[in-house]
Order: sequence, then structure tokens, then C-alpha cells
Amino acid sequence: MTSNQAAADNSSWAGNTKPEFLKLVAHRLWLLGQAGDLFDFFQYTSINPRGGFYDLDTAGRPLAETQGHEDVRQLHVTTRMVHCFAIAHLLGRPGADRLIDQGMDFLWKGHRDSDNGGYVWGISEDGISNSTKQAYGHAFVLLASASAKVVGHPDADRLLEDVSTVLDDRFWDDAVGATTEEYAQDWAAISDYRGQNSNMHLTEALMAAYEATGDGEYLNRAGRIADLIINRNARAVDWRVAEHFDANWNVDLHYAGDPVFRPSGTTPGHALEWSRLLIQLWELEGRKTDWMPEAARNLFHNACVQGWDAQTGGFYYTLDWNNAPDQSDRFWWPCCEGIAAAAVLGQVFPDEGFETWYRRIWSFTDTHLIDRKNGGWFPALDDNLLPTERVFVGKPDIYHAVQACLIPLCPTSGSITRGLAQAGDGLVTG
Repeated sequence: MTSNQAAADNSSWAGNTKPEFLKLVAHRLWLLGQAGDLFDFFQYTSINPRGGFYDLDTAGRPLAETQGHEDVRQLHVTTRMVHCFAIAHLLGRPGADRLIDQGMDFLWKGHRDSDNGGYVWGISEDGISNSTKQAYGHAFVLLASASAKVVGHPDADRLLEDVSTVLDDRFWDDAVGATTEEYAQDWAAISDYRGQNSNMHLTEALMAAYEATGDGEYLNRAGRIADLIINRNARAVDWRVAEHFDANWNVDLHYAGDPVFRPSGTTPGHALEWSRLLIQLWELEGRKTDWMPEAARNLFHNACVQGWDAQTGGFYYTLDWNNAPDQSDRFWWPCCEGIAAAAVLGQVFPDEGFETWYRRIWSFTDTHLIDRKNGGWFPALDDNLLPTERVFVGKPDIYHAVQACLIPLCPTSGSITRGLAQAGDGLVTG
């Protein structure tokens, strides 16, 4: 099925697709404005005097102060703030360096386990609140360290070297070409579970580390993960991304775990995310791997056909293995990934369907997800497209939304930090 056919199956007027939005200076300025609004929301109230960052409520106030929530700082939030404010620094945003310093310091002095090695998941005001060491979190430590290195942070090299060693010694399974999943603080294995989500984000981080260092082993490992998760497993199930596996990397169709990180069924947003990452990997490898463009297109098309609600818009969070909605809430991040993927694929392939989807997803996002009253984006909508806090409370983080605004402005040949570092005036003019 072509992307034009996919667009027709999800009728929503998108206007004349010429000229492309991304060729319009006004649209590119609009994207920069949206990113600026997100930085405004998170920059000034997120810093936690105990280290790391506060989670924010709907109005942008610290949850721990306004609603009595426990002051818990999670690894993925700390690392994503470092990454995103490295992006802000590359955009010339005053004050971004302060947040990078805050996050880098807390990664080393708060999350890092100086006795056993690795990085624990959760820190509260009483100490470690969640001592598990998860591949997902370590992938984001690698991403944060690579982004910090791009902007020249003085502690970037030690963090990059440390987390790379931990990934080598504790997580990477070279026989398979992917990461194992989760350990206790003393590195005792917690389960035999294997997951694609951690491996997908490790692919993103490995490419960023390759760009920051020039070390080809990072890129080699990214390619091996992509081959396992997409070329072998997603291809085998009609270009749907299988999420959950046993220790031997057999797909577990019946797994149902954490609704945030390990939901049952398939997740269209991850197919969209992979479609973009595959193009980046294909470009970084010199366009040598023939299966990647085909896979990127198929993942994107299937996610849009199966995952988009043709009646009201938005991507269902999860589908069952018959492609029916499982968790039907519309989360913000699949729209973010759809925007970024449509922009990247549309620059590589001469197909107006990607432009149609780019406009359609942005239109839904602008109408329903961007909170014009308080700032930030609503993380989830129910079937009536009203904000819901069934899974997320407040405004979770900046990572997906700010990348949706800025990845479309960057070349397809690298990560967002590399693209912004090289863009210059082209960030606006295209």
C-alpha cells in the first residue's frame, strides 16, 4: 500500500500539498516557536534544589510541591532533560547550560552507583527509591552523554566512557546483537524478559554516540539491533513491531506488563519511531543496507493505516494482534513520532502522502494536544479527546514534543544534535 492510499483510507482534508510546509520559512519559524514554548514551560520551574528535576503538574508547577506527590526523580527524566537542553543550547537559548549542568551533576552524584557500577532508576529525598538497573535508562544515559559531548560539556567524556563500559560489561549480548533488560542493584538478573523498547532507544543513543565520537562500534551495534528487531522480527509479523520477547528472543504475544513502558500488543508509535531511526541509520551507514528504506516505508504506512483513528484522529496507544485498539487513549508521543517520521521520509522519498500525513498529524496535535492555556502538551486524551490522567499525571517531559518540532528542520543524515550543530541559517531557510 502506498502512503497516498493510506491517506485516502484516513480521510482528512490536508489541502494542496505544494509547496511542502517545510519549504516555507513561516512554517519553519512556527516550529521554532513551538519548541521555544516547550523550553519556556520546562526551563524555569523544573530544577530541583535536591538535585535533578521536578516532575511538573498541568500548570508547570512541581508536582512534589503542589499535589503532595513524592519527590522521586527517575533516570529517564534526568537524562532526557540533559539531551533536550543540549538541544536548547545549540539553538542559542540563554540559561540552557544551567539545566545541562544540573542534570549531568545528578547523573554522576545521584543516579550513578559508585559501588556496584551502573545507574539506578529512581532517587527520592530519602535516597534510592528504585535500585533497578534497566537497559532503557542506560540507553538514555548514553544519549545524554553524547548530546553533552556535542555541546562541549566538561563532564561529557567521563559519563560517556562510564556508561559505555557498563553497557559493554553488563547489558550487551554480542551473540544476539542486542541488549539484555534489567538487573538488581548488585547486578543479579531480575527476569528473562527481553524488550524492543530499550533496544530501540539504545539504537538512537548508539547513533548519537557514533556521531559524537566517530567510534564505528557504536554504529555497528545500532545496525545489529535494527536487523534483529525490524528486519527479522517486524518483517515476519507484517511490519508490526513486536515488543516483548523471552530470553531466546522468541516473540511473546501474550505479555502484558507496565502500561507505560511495556504495554501488551503492538504500539503504532514505536513503528513510527523506528521508521525514522532506520532512515537515519541508513544514511549514517552510507545508504548501503537495502532493506532499511523498504522497512521504513512499510512501518510508517502500517502504523498510519492501523493505528490512526479515522473518525476523530490521533493514534491509538496500543493495538492487539488483530490490529484492533487495545488501549485506545491517544498519547502525545506517537503523534510526535509520526510528525518526525513523516518529515524525514518525505525528504527522502518523492511521495506526497508523507506531506499529507505530516499536515494531518500536526493539525490534530495543534488542535487537541497543545495546551494553549497552561503551556506544554497534554500527555493523553480519552476517546472523547479530552485530557485524561489514567496513566500520566501532569506534563511528563519535554523529549518527544521538542524533537517533533525540531527534527523536521534538520537533515535526514544524522541525529538532532548533529543536525542543529551543522544547520546554521538553514534551520530557518531550509
